[in-house]
This record gives sequence, C-alpha cells and structure tokens, in this order.
Amino acid sequence: MKSGLKSVVENGSIVFQQNQMITQLGKSGRIEEAIKVFNQMKQRNIVTFNSMISAYAKNGRIKDAHELFDKMPFRNLVSWNTMIAGCLHNDKVERACVLFDKMPKRDVFTWTLMITCYTRNGDLEKARNLFDLLPDKTNPACWNAIISGYAKNKRFEEARELFNEMPVKDLVSWNSVLAGYTQNGEMRLGSEFFEEMENKDVVSWNLMVDGFIEVGDLSSAWQLFRRIPNPNVVSWVTMLNGFARNGKILEARRLFDQMPVRNVVSWNAMMAAYVQNSQVDEALRLFTEMPERNAVSWTTMINGYVRVGKLEEARKLLDKMPFKNVGAETAMISGYAQNKRIDEARQIFNRMGTQDVVCWNTMITGYAQCGNLDEAFNLFERMVQKNTVSWNTMIAGYAQVGQMEKAIKMFEEMGERNLVSWNSLISGFTQNGLFVDALKCFILMRQDRKTPDQSTYASALCSCANLAALQVGKQIHQIVEKTGYAKDLFVSNALMTMYAKCGRISCTEHVFSYIDRADVISYNSLIAGYALNGYGKQAVKVFEDMEVEGVAPDQATFVGVLSACSHAGFVNLGLDLFETMIGKYSIEPLAEHYACMVDLLGRAGRLEEAFQLVTRMKIKANAGMWGALLGASRIHKNLDLARLAAKKLVELEPDKTSNYVLLSNMHAEAGRWDAVERVRISMKESGAEKQPGYSWIEDKNRVLVFLSDVAMEPRKEEIYDTLKYLTAHMNHTNNLLPIKCSVLDVR
Repeated sequence: MKSGLKSVVENGSIVFQQNQMITQLGKSGRIEEAIKVFNQMKQRNIVTFNSMISAYAKNGRIKDAHELFDKMPFRNLVSWNTMIAGCLHNDKVERACVLFDKMPKRDVFTWTLMITCYTRNGDLEKARNLFDLLPDKTNPACWNAIISGYAKNKRFEEARELFNEMPVKDLVSWNSVLAGYTQNGEMRLGSEFFEEMENKDVVSWNLMVDGFIEVGDLSSAWQLFRRIPNPNVVSWVTMLNGFARNGKILEARRLFDQMPVRNVVSWNAMMAAYVQNSQVDEALRLFTEMPERNAVSWTTMINGYVRVGKLEEARKLLDKMPFKNVGAETAMISGYAQNKRIDEARQIFNRMGTQDVVCWNTMITGYAQCGNLDEAFNLFERMVQKNTVSWNTMIAGYAQVGQMEKAIKMFEEMGERNLVSWNSLISGFTQNGLFVDALKCFILMRQDRKTPDQSTYASALCSCANLAALQVGKQIHQIVEKTGYAKDLFVSNALMTMYAKCGRISCTEHVFSYIDRADVISYNSLIAGYALNGYGKQAVKVFEDMEVEGVAPDQATFVGVLSACSHAGFVNLGLDLFETMIGKYSIEPLAEHYACMVDLLGRAGRLEEAFQLVTRMKIKANAGMWGALLGASRIHKNLDLARLAAKKLVELEPDKTSNYVLLSNMHAEAGRWDAVERVRISMKESGAEKQPGYSWIEDKNRVLVFLSDVAMEPRKEEIYDTLKYLTAHMNHTNNLLPIKCSVLDVR
C-alpha cells in the first residue's frame, strides 16, 4: 500500500515538474523543446494540456493550440480561458467569440478576457454590450477591463462615468483610468486625477513618470521620480529610459550607478540606452561586465551592432551565443534585411531550428522592403501559422509598390482585421493617389466599428487635402474632436495641411494656435499653407518665429519659405534665405530648393541668373526646374530660352504630351510650321498618349469624380445643360480674355 502510494506521489511530482518545464519553455520562446517534453511525457493531466496550449499561443502558434484544445479528453474552465487568452494574444477576436459562445460555464475571468479582446481591437460598442450582459458585476475586474478600454481609446468621459458608477473600486480601477490619461499624453488630466487618488502604489507613480517622459517633459518626470516613496526596478528603469530617449546618456548612467539593486533587467536597460544613442563601444563594455546575461542581453548587443551597420560584428556575436535564441537570430535577419543583404538574411532564416511567427514576419518584411513581393508572397504561403501581422505586412508591401489590387485581395481574404489592417489599406490608397478610395475605405472602417487612430485620421485628411474636399475634411475634424485626437501633433499637422490646401488659411491658423508644443512639421505646414495661398509676408514671419522659438528648420521648411518668397516677389530675401540654408544650417540644396530659386529669379525677369543656376548647380536639373524656367521665359518673351527649356522637358519626360504641346505652340507662335510638324512626328514616334483629364467636386458630402470622355456621372445630362447655359452666358459678356488654342491635336 505504501509503495503504491509512494509511486503515485512520485509520478505526480514528475508530471508537475514537466508541466512547469513546458510553461517555462513556452515563456522563453523555446517552443520546440516544450513540444518535445510534452510528446515524451508518459503521463499527462489536464494541467499538461493547458500548459501546452498556453505555450503554443504565446509563440504565435494559435492553430496548433486550437488543434490540441479540440483533442483534449476533457476540459475544465481553465482550458477554455487559456484558449480564449491565446486568441486575445494573437488578435483572433472572432475565434475567441466563438469559443465564448460555446463555453458550458463562465467565470469573471472569462468575461473580463472577452471584454479586453473587444477593447484591444477597438470594438468598444461590443465590449460595452458584453459588459451590460454580465450576470454578476460585483467583481472589480470586469469593470476595470471596460474602463481601461474606454480610457486607452481616449473615451475619457465614458471611462470616468463608469468609474464613478463602480460599487467597489480597487487600486487597479484607479490605475486603469490614470493609464488612459498618461498613455494618451493627457498629463494635465492625469495629474489632476493622480492628486485625487487617496491611495497610490508604485504602479501609479510609474505611470505618471512614464507619461511625462512620453510627452517630452523630462523635468516633471524627474521631479516626480524623486518623490516616489519606494521606487522599484521598473521605476528606475523607466527614468533611465527617459534620459536615454532624450539623449541624456550621462544622466542615465549616473542613475544606473545609483540604483540600490541591479538585476539583469537593469543592466539590459542601460545597455539598450547606449545602443539607442549609438554608443556601441560603451554597450559592449557593459555587456562584458554583466554578472549574468539572458537572451535579451545578447539580442540587445546584436541590435546595437546592427544599428550602426556593423553586421559582421553582430554575426560573430550571434555565432558565439551559448544557446540559440529565436529573438537574437531574428534581430540578425532584420539587420541583414534593412541593409538589403536579403540573401544572408535568408541563410540565417533557413538554418534556424525554431522559426516563430515573428521571425517569419521579419523575413517577409525584408523581402517586401526590397521590393521582392513575389518571394515575400511565397514565404507567406508557406507559413503554417499566420497572424494578423503577417497579412498586414503583405498588404503594406503591395501598397508600397503600387499593387493596390493585390493589397485589396489580401485585405478581403484575411480572417480578422485589426486597426493596422485598415490603416495599411487607407495609407496605401493615399500614397498611390487613390484619394477617393482612401475616403471610402475610411467610411467602411467606421461602419465596421473600428476606432481610428492618429495614423487613420492623418491618411484620411491627406486625401481630403489632395481632393480639396473641405466638407469631408470638416466632418473628419469633428470626429477627431469627439474621439480625443484634436491635441495629437500628428493629426493637428494633417488638419493644418488639409485646411491650407482647401484655401481656408484662417482654419489652419486656428489649429496651429491650439498646438501645445509645435514641432518643425507644424511650422512647415503653416509656412507651406501661407505660401500656397499667397501670404508671403506671413510665411516669412512664421519662419522667423520658429527660429526665435529654437525650432531648427529642415529641408521642407526652406522649400515652403522660398516658395512663399517666389510668389510674393521677395527676390533679395529669397536669395538671403537660400544662403542662410546652406551657410547657417548646413542644408544641402535639393532639386526642390533649386526649382524655387529658378522660379524666384525667373518671375523677377532675371532669366540669365536663373539659367546659370540651372546649368551650374551640383545636381542634375529635373523637370521641375526646366518647367519653372520655361514658364518664366514665356512670360518675359525670351522664346529662345523657352524653346531650350521645352526641349529639355521633352527629353526628361518623353511620355508627357503637354511638353510636346508647349514646344509646338511656341514654334507656331513664331511661325515655324516645319518645326511644328517635326514635333508632331517626334511625339508620334515616342508613343506618348494624352492622359485623360479628370476633376472632382464636393456635392452633399460626396466627392464626385469626372473623367474626360467617360460618361460615368448619372447626372451628366443635368451637368451638360448647366455647362451650355454658362457657356451661353459667358459669350454675351464683353470682357472675355482672348484664348489661345493648342495648335497640336493630341487626341
């Protein structure tokens, strides 16, 4: 009897140890070893299966997790919750929802998991509906989940309203609201709420310190850090990272040396600080001195070498690793891919014993960034476990090379879409000039109950700007105000550009006035807006203001202010600013700067200086420069220079029919009909075809696009009747300017 009992105890102890081993291996990314332990176990219990499911899910192998879940001889509540948690970890919200509906029994952890699933995916309405269906709301965990979801999605009023309704608040409840404020940069509201808190733990203090660091207020972060009653390692590391991110590496090191307790996390943080500031030698010295190293230590050092382009040193370090780690190997693959050494990246990838989903995605991203979408797709097809990132990578890759049809196909085929999926498609439409499609996609996204973020709004506003769709832009502005993104710098800059391109410069000024900390892009948007709308003096004044504020101008700044000087006729000031750009700010002129200067001199009639600038500059003149010179030459009747510029344009853009038309018209104006015929023959031989013109207008919140020779608009008869009426009306006026018709028929 005793020996039998002893055997049972021993077997139970072995199973317990093996279960623990599976859990630890899963957490450390060593999934193949975890599988090996699982397969070799003579006895398994329900904890064994739950541990293995969790290990699969944490390593991105959600399909394997689900297959094992389906094979389980019996399941308990932990099994179901583990599977749902795995779906949450892998962004499989729909699959989690199916599991939730099938569950024979649920506890508060189950409900909390599903609420978190929806809030993390931006489906706040579904999360709220689920919360309202909760049979028992006495546990603070479910309240904390929905409050955290609202707060992190900038729905502060709803978060605060629910918080006030809570029957029992714990410290997590307070920290959930506080995290919403601090993680969204709302430090004034966060500070007020922090002062309201009767009880604070180290998490509360850390949230505030990190929040101030995120908004760039390092001084407030430091003052608050010094007030923390009992700072933990996270507190010290957070402040250390803050110094490092702001380039204050000496202060970071001083803080590291003052730490009362330093564990491997602290050492890794200091080493990462050196890496962030490209001080790889110092990072290596610290790496050598470390009392113990883990996988993060090796990976950080490899990343450091990769960051400064020392790929050979990174590879040597990888080869010296005492144990193979998928994170370190993935870092090496990423380094090779970023430096276009994709074949070497593939060699590392092929030799890996374990390839997790992050590794596959990194390899696919590498091919996509190199423009090799065929090989990226081949790898994608081979993936056993695809996650949302895999699909998003392919969508972004196709969009990047202009293959929007394939991007759309990927988007439609993917099982579950997250915010990044929608943003990749909307951004792709915008970058490829498909602005109407971008706005349609934005509307579909909101109908799908996905909550936009700053990237979504910026892309949509960019499309409005390029379409001059003011009314749609205003509606998006209203949504921005309601969703709490009005103070976001990225969104504010996009709003300014949209209003400027729509001719509403007063609205641009209004948005700028509400920006707390304007950056160089904010100033550039305002300067470009003034330049575009003919306010030269104001553009120059803003440039002077940004210098006073200590905001260093960049290349785009000078394009804007030089363009403003050109349109306003500030020739001498423009020349002075051009010299300031080169002398004071050491900015090498780009083609855009030279084009502005050619336009500046040309408009002033200083054609010889403009021509000398074009022929003597360091870079090769592009179509923009010759186009500016052509326009000025025609205005000032210098036909010889105009013909030279037109010929250069034809050479640079042989497929553009408008260049042939310009050249032909100039020959016709001079009565050179033989030259007109030569241009006609040259255009025919080049195969240049006239691109159909198109335009658009806003009508009752719709953007209507008109393409020449294509009768697409249902109201075309009404439009044609209106055009006939306007034409007849104009023919009866006596102040029409003479119109020159194009001599060259390019139909």
